[in-house]
Amino acid sequence: MARLFTGQPRRTDGRLTKDNLGREAGVIPATVFRAKDVLAEWDAHVAEHGAVTPGEARRDAELRELRRKLADAKAEITELNHRLTAAATVIAALHHDNQLLRTEHHHAGNVTELSPKPRD
Repeated sequence: MARLFTGQPRRTDGRLTKDNLGREAGVIPATVFRAKDVLAEWDAHVAEHGAVTPGEARRDAELRELRRKLADAKAEITELNHRLTAAATVIAALHHDNQLLRTEHHHAGNVTELSPKPRD
């Protein structure tokens, strides 16, 4: 029982089941179910600590953390895509305005500088 509770099984996959308790103890399931004191201790521990092994608890915590990081990364990617779309729209508008200005400059001809003083 102690090996299962500490996450160090020798004969099973480590899940906290009564069948694994019997396998770890090297007895048949019928023997496990006749040991009322052992089952009471088992049930009390599982009720207090849950049926999750330390390894499963670490794995679950790591999965929660990875899922949180993934959600944060997806949110950041979405925000950056929105910014990229907005920037592309602004760039396209500026390019269009630049083309119009170039066309106007080309058709206007040469620019003549005016003197600062009026002529008499």
